[in-house]
Amino acid sequence: MAVANTQPVAASRAVEARKRRQREEELLVWPDLVFIEFISAVLFTVLIVVLSVLVDAILLDRANPAVTPNPSKAPWYFLNLQELLLHMHPALAGVIVPTIALIALGAIPYYDNTTEGQGEWFSTVRAKLNAYVGAAVGTVGTLLLILFDDAQHAKLYEKLFNGSDTPPTVTVQVEEGGKVIDKIVKNPDFNEFPIAFLRNARAIQNEIPWPKSWTKVPLGDKLIRTDLLGLPRISLNINIPGLLVEQIIPVTMMIGLPIVLSIVAWKTKIAQTKRDHMILQFSGFIAVYVTLTIVGTYIRGEGLALVPYTIFAGDH
Repeated sequence: MAVANTQPVAASRAVEARKRRQREEELLVWPDLVFIEFISAVLFTVLIVVLSVLVDAILLDRANPAVTPNPSKAPWYFLNLQELLLHMHPALAGVIVPTIALIALGAIPYYDNTTEGQGEWFSTVRAKLNAYVGAAVGTVGTLLLILFDDAQHAKLYEKLFNGSDTPPTVTVQVEEGGKVIDKIVKNPDFNEFPIAFLRNARAIQNEIPWPKSWTKVPLGDKLIRTDLLGLPRISLNINIPGLLVEQIIPVTMMIGLPIVLSIVAWKTKIAQTKRDHMILQFSGFIAVYVTLTIVGTYIRGEGLALVPYTIFAGDH
């Protein structure tokens, strides 16, 4: 009978001990979280006050709605999208790419659905290596693509083979209509990049002698029959060179390069599991995002040319 009475007592003590352990492992909103947030808010407030006293505000001329500043830049968190606008079709860079990127990020937990190592930063043996490789490839690859699309390789070639004294164009006097006029022509002594359409992606569209019929292919009258709905008929013309440069090439690069990266990482035993591949791709995505933001902020000057730029008025 005595033995039977001790069992409920032992069980209740075990429950109380388990509750105490759980309480010790908990973090409550008050005072644990709120106290840390309050201290952080005080420190940030003091820091902002000190900076406002020591650093002069960036005051430019009064805003004029009739004059657009050069360069005209988006807020910093949209500068990565503004950078993309320089390399592809506006609808692709401003709508389609961000939408697909958000969908892809949201799909990661459904693809990597294992619960092993859940909540850990680096939960696999090769996680850190994949993070380093993805970040490095994303950063270097993005910079190389930006430099290529700005024809920096061609400019470097021309600078090396021409020096600084040979201008790309010269002014000559020609007679037209009985009058002598100045005309700007290419300098025959200027060593231009040998393969014109490899200067950048735009050169593929502008330097290749495409047939004129390819730049204006009528499709609207046959594919989009809005007249059947009582609406005006849409005249849709497809520019094949523009479609190739502004849409097909960028989409191929954005989809193909990550696939190639995963294949190479799998073949070289860098990424072997789903989580390895997701860490590799996510690290690359973050590196691309940050690189585009930095380039759009600091290396896009007047006319959005690829030159050093600063927001401080005195440095322009």
